[in-house]
Amino acid sequence: MNLQYISDNKGKTTGVFIPINDWKYLKNKYKEIEQEEKDTFEVPDWQKEIVRQRLKNYHDNPDKVLDWDDVQKEIEEKYGF
Repeated sequence: MNLQYISDNKGKTTGVFIPINDWKYLKNKYKEIEQEEKDTFEVPDWQKEIVRQRLKNYHDNPDKVLDWDDVQKEIEEKYGF
């Protein structure tokens, strides 16, 4: 198995890349992985509806969006991060 480790800019391992053929082998060997995969990535309808509403709000009012850099700076200043 040829795993590739993914690291952040500080060298901390944050993930693993598994080649697709190895992934298929693991899913075949451990049948419960496929159910776990479905359970993990299935988004409930109520969450989808929240996202739809937020997208609609954005499209209806694009001038009322906060800039992430400004928000992040405000949080850092307020909480001392």
